[in-house]
Amino acid sequence: MIPPAFDYARPTSLDEAVRTLAEAGEDAKVLAGGQSLLPLLRLRLAFPELVVDVGRIPGLRGIREDGDTLVIGALTTHHEVVHDPLVRRHAGLLAQATETVADPAVRHRGTLGGSLAHADPAGDLPAVVLALDAELVAVGPGGRRTIPAREFFADYLQSTLAPDELLVEIRVPKRDGWGFHYEKFHRVAQSWAMVGVATLVRRGDGHIAEARIALTNMGATPLRAPAAEEALAGAGDAAAVALAAQSAAEGTRPSRDASASPEYRAHLARVLTKRAVLAAAGMG
Repeated sequence: MIPPAFDYARPTSLDEAVRTLAEAGEDAKVLAGGQSLLPLLRLRLAFPELVVDVGRIPGLRGIREDGDTLVIGALTTHHEVVHDPLVRRHAGLLAQATETVADPAVRHRGTLGGSLAHADPAGDLPAVVLALDAELVAVGPGGRRTIPAREFFADYLQSTLAPDELLVEIRVPKRDGWGFHYEKFHRVAQSWAMVGVATLVRRGDGHIAEARIALTNMGATPLRAPAAEEALAGAGDAAAVALAAQSAAEGTRPSRDASASPEYRAHLARVLTKRAVLAAAGMG
């Protein structure tokens, strides 16, 4: 389909982008890699009066260390995230999950910041940054503010970014020594996850000392699975992991659509949590 008519702006600095967004208010949409917004425009599911292309703004791309944290520019592409040695060494879960996003063409164009700001609960990366306990940094007319990942996703396709704010970087704590795994179920290759599970596991004395589990497509936002996390503490074998995974869907509100019922999604969450934890803990 042909998208609706809109005005187009391409600011060349962060200050100019913030001013442009502030002037346009809720009538503007931000364009980064375009892999989330352009399909919405073509399908006429979004009707912005102004599209603000931030793809040429310097300083919003790249990966660096800041003590015990990785700082990833919002315009860093999925391809760059997958292949960056710092990410692979200190945040392997993010690299592994990003490698499953769509196809190589999308990964070369799509950006980490764009994917997170889009706030699709069926997207792979929102759940991953939730499991990693990342922080997202936004800039607006009032300056910079840091938003914990657990507070960033507000509702279906809605984040807590204000209309005049721009996501500029993602701060990911290093998880050296933690096991990790991202497991998802999708009907065909390169499609959205019907359900996904992002898992981090820290082991001690032959048992799971701590587990972090976040779920993809089990509600209007990505969700943690606190009941399963608590039940996994002290688990030392596959049977204990399987028992703990039975509580993975507690407190979730999965949707019903042409792909799956809520009951089937809950079943998948339990099965995939077991698989992901066993792989992350090296018990598989």
